[in-house]
Amino acid sequence: MSWLPKSPKARRRLWITAAIAPVLALAVGLSLWAMSDRVTYFVTPAEATPEAAPEGRLMRLGGLVETGSVSHGADGRVRFMVGDGGATTLVTYRGDLPDLFREGQGIVAEGVFLADRSFEARQVLAKHDETYMPREVAEKLKARGEWRPESPTT
Repeated sequence: MSWLPKSPKARRRLWITAAIAPVLALAVGLSLWAMSDRVTYFVTPAEATPEAAPEGRLMRLGGLVETGSVSHGADGRVRFMVGDGGATTLVTYRGDLPDLFREGQGIVAEGVFLADRSFEARQVLAKHDETYMPREVAEKLKARGEWRPESPTT
Protein backbone atom coordinates (compact mmCIF):
# COMPACT_ATOMS: atom_id res chain seq x y z
CA MET A 1 0.00 0.00 0.00
CA SER A 2 1.47 3.31 -1.10
CA TRP A 3 1.54 6.45 1.02
CA LEU A 4 0.62 8.55 -2.03
CA PRO A 5 -3.06 9.43 -2.51
CA LYS A 6 -4.94 7.39 -5.13
CA SER A 7 -6.69 10.36 -6.66
CA PRO A 8 -4.69 12.03 -9.49
CA LYS A 9 -5.93 15.45 -8.34
CA ALA A 10 -4.72 14.85 -4.77
CA ARG A 11 -1.33 13.59 -6.06
CA ARG A 12 -0.92 16.73 -8.16
CA ARG A 13 -1.65 18.91 -5.10
CA LEU A 14 0.86 16.93 -3.05
CA TRP A 15 3.60 17.36 -5.67
CA ILE A 16 2.89 21.08 -6.04
CA THR A 17 3.03 21.50 -2.27
CA ALA A 18 6.24 19.46 -2.10
CA ALA A 19 7.80 21.68 -4.78
CA ILE A 20 6.68 25.02 -3.30
CA ALA A 21 7.46 24.33 0.40
CA PRO A 22 11.31 24.23 0.08
CA VAL A 23 11.34 27.33 -2.13
CA LEU A 24 9.19 29.21 0.37
CA ALA A 25 11.33 27.99 3.30
CA LEU A 26 14.50 29.11 1.49
CA ALA A 27 13.00 32.55 0.77
CA VAL A 28 11.99 33.05 4.41
CA GLY A 29 15.39 31.84 5.64
CA LEU A 30 17.30 34.17 3.32
CA SER A 31 15.09 37.11 4.32
CA LEU A 32 15.69 36.50 8.02
CA TRP A 33 19.42 36.08 7.46
CA ALA A 34 19.59 39.36 5.51
CA MET A 35 17.68 41.23 8.23
CA SER A 36 19.94 39.96 11.01
CA ASP A 37 22.57 42.56 10.01
CA ARG A 38 20.01 45.35 10.48
CA VAL A 39 19.08 44.47 14.08
CA THR A 40 20.32 46.98 16.66
CA TYR A 41 20.04 45.90 20.29
CA PHE A 42 19.36 48.32 23.15
CA VAL A 43 21.14 48.08 26.52
CA THR A 44 21.58 50.22 29.59
CA PRO A 45 24.99 50.58 31.26
CA ALA A 46 24.07 47.96 33.91
CA GLU A 47 23.17 45.44 31.19
CA ALA A 48 26.23 46.13 29.04
CA THR A 49 28.18 43.01 29.95
CA PRO A 50 30.67 41.56 27.45
CA GLU A 51 28.20 38.73 26.78
CA ALA A 52 25.14 40.97 26.22
CA ALA A 53 27.03 43.71 24.38
CA PRO A 54 30.10 42.22 22.68
CA GLU A 55 32.93 44.38 21.42
CA GLY A 56 32.38 45.75 17.92
CA ARG A 57 28.66 44.95 17.63
CA LEU A 58 26.34 47.81 16.70
CA MET A 59 24.27 48.63 19.80
CA ARG A 60 22.16 51.37 21.32
CA LEU A 61 23.12 52.55 24.78
CA GLY A 62 20.58 54.51 26.77
CA GLY A 63 20.55 56.27 30.09
CA LEU A 64 21.02 59.62 31.78
CA VAL A 65 24.03 61.85 31.14
CA GLU A 66 25.88 62.07 34.45
CA THR A 67 26.19 65.56 35.93
CA GLY A 68 29.71 67.00 35.61
CA SER A 69 30.90 64.31 33.21
CA VAL A 70 30.81 66.13 29.86
CA SER A 71 34.20 67.18 28.51
CA HIS A 72 35.06 68.58 25.09
CA GLY A 73 38.43 67.67 23.59
CA ALA A 74 40.53 69.84 21.30
CA ASP A 75 40.06 67.29 18.50
CA GLY A 76 36.27 67.79 18.51
CA ARG A 77 35.65 64.62 20.51
CA VAL A 78 33.13 64.82 23.36
CA ARG A 79 33.39 62.45 26.32
CA PHE A 80 30.64 61.91 28.86
CA MET A 81 29.31 59.29 31.23
CA VAL A 82 25.90 57.66 30.79
CA GLY A 83 24.33 56.02 33.83
CA ASP A 84 21.18 54.18 34.77
CA GLY A 85 21.48 54.25 38.54
CA GLY A 86 23.30 50.91 38.68
CA ALA A 87 26.31 51.48 36.47
CA THR A 88 27.93 54.06 34.24
CA THR A 89 29.61 53.83 30.85
CA LEU A 90 32.06 56.23 29.24
CA VAL A 91 30.80 57.44 25.85
CA THR A 92 32.97 59.16 23.26
CA TYR A 93 31.48 60.97 20.31
CA ARG A 94 32.97 63.02 17.50
CA GLY A 95 30.58 65.49 15.96
CA ASP A 96 27.89 67.96 16.82
CA LEU A 97 25.66 67.01 19.73
CA PRO A 98 21.92 67.66 19.54
CA ASP A 99 20.86 71.11 20.73
CA LEU A 100 18.90 69.59 23.63
CA PHE A 101 21.82 67.48 24.89
CA ARG A 102 22.73 68.37 28.47
CA GLU A 103 23.71 66.82 31.76
CA GLY A 104 21.01 64.98 33.68
CA GLN A 105 18.92 64.29 30.57
CA GLY A 106 18.07 61.02 28.90
CA ILE A 107 19.89 60.05 25.72
CA VAL A 108 20.23 57.12 23.37
CA ALA A 109 23.60 56.68 21.67
CA GLU A 110 24.14 54.33 18.74
CA GLY A 111 27.60 52.88 18.26
CA VAL A 112 29.92 50.09 19.39
CA PHE A 113 31.59 48.98 22.60
CA LEU A 114 35.38 48.98 22.54
CA ALA A 115 37.77 46.52 24.19
CA ASP A 116 38.04 48.71 27.31
CA ARG A 117 34.18 48.63 27.61
CA SER A 118 33.85 52.30 26.69
CA PHE A 119 31.27 53.15 24.06
CA GLU A 120 32.13 54.90 20.79
CA ALA A 121 28.96 56.60 19.58
CA ARG A 122 28.21 57.21 15.93
CA GLN A 123 24.96 59.02 16.67
CA VAL A 124 23.54 60.65 19.81
CA LEU A 125 19.83 61.28 20.26
CA ALA A 126 18.58 63.54 23.05
CA LYS A 127 15.14 64.19 24.48
CA HIS A 128 13.04 66.59 22.47
CA ASP A 129 10.84 68.28 25.07
CA GLU A 130 10.31 68.57 28.81
CA THR A 131 8.34 65.35 29.22
CA TYR A 132 10.06 63.01 26.76
CA MET A 133 12.45 60.23 27.58
CA PRO A 134 13.19 57.40 25.16
CA ARG A 135 10.74 54.58 25.85
CA GLU A 136 13.49 51.97 26.24
CA VAL A 137 15.35 54.12 28.77
CA ALA A 138 12.18 54.80 30.79
CA GLU A 139 11.28 51.09 30.86
CA LYS A 140 14.77 50.08 32.01
CA LEU A 141 14.82 52.77 34.71
CA LYS A 142 11.34 51.72 35.93
CA ALA A 143 12.43 48.06 36.05
CA ARG A 144 15.45 48.98 38.17
CA GLY A 145 13.36 51.20 40.47
CA GLU A 146 15.30 54.33 39.44
CA TRP A 147 12.43 56.10 37.63
CA ARG A 148 11.89 59.67 38.82
CA PRO A 149 9.40 61.32 36.47
CA GLU A 150 9.43 65.08 36.50
CA SER A 151 6.31 66.71 37.91
CA PRO A 152 4.13 68.05 35.08
CA THR A 153 4.00 71.80 34.75
CA THR A 154 0.59 73.40 34.42
